[in-house]
Amino acid sequence: MALLEVEKIETSYGLSQALFGISMMVEPGEIVALLGRNGVGKTTVMRSIIGLTPPNRGIVRWKGEEIQGLPTYKIARKGVGFVPEDRRIFPDLTVWENLDIARRTGPEGKNVFTEERIYEIFPKLKELRDRRGGYLSGGEQQMLTIGRSLLTNPDLLLLDEPSEGLAPLIVEAMREQIGALRKEGLSVLLAEQSLDFVLSLSDRLYILEKGEVKFTGTPADVKANEGELQKYLTV
Repeated sequence: MALLEVEKIETSYGLSQALFGISMMVEPGEIVALLGRNGVGKTTVMRSIIGLTPPNRGIVRWKGEEIQGLPTYKIARKGVGFVPEDRRIFPDLTVWENLDIARRTGPEGKNVFTEERIYEIFPKLKELRDRRGGYLSGGEQQMLTIGRSLLTNPDLLLLDEPSEGLAPLIVEAMREQIGALRKEGLSVLLAEQSLDFVLSLSDRLYILEKGEVKFTGTPADVKANEGELQKYLTV
């Protein structure tokens, strides 16, 4: 059974339709990428899954259970973590307080990700544990946001544009850290514009354009068709 199945979802913001029959899936232990330019629907897919912008039509299944229309907090408690593009840390709270406010056991008492484990994955956060969130760099805020989501002990992590606005060295570190999460048994669905960032990470990729899936395949499939796919990836 797939961990997550999205079947022909259509999602709108008011009268403006953003998704047109999107279907995709994530298997246990996979890293799956949603790829495409700004505004093609990647973030809306994630918001549809987590319940922030529920789909008007279609089905979202989590471990075989239909969850479309459930409140976001109930979807999160079933084991879905979400790291939004704008990070949403608490700027007046310290790193430790940002982490502490999120910690809980996951489904069936899962407790893989403790504060100590977060510090092992992101050693910088341990050094900065008493610094207020508003004084962190962009890369440090991204680490904090991911760490905060991991402390809810999810089975799937939704990562929206994790490399956005980060310096190249930080981007490379972020890629390594995301790859390391797979070893913890975590599945990841990430939305990205950067093909280079996801090729070495992902098991499968979905390329979106104007709210539709235009290509599905492995990184090898993408490389074999890179010339044809550039029209969906170039600005």
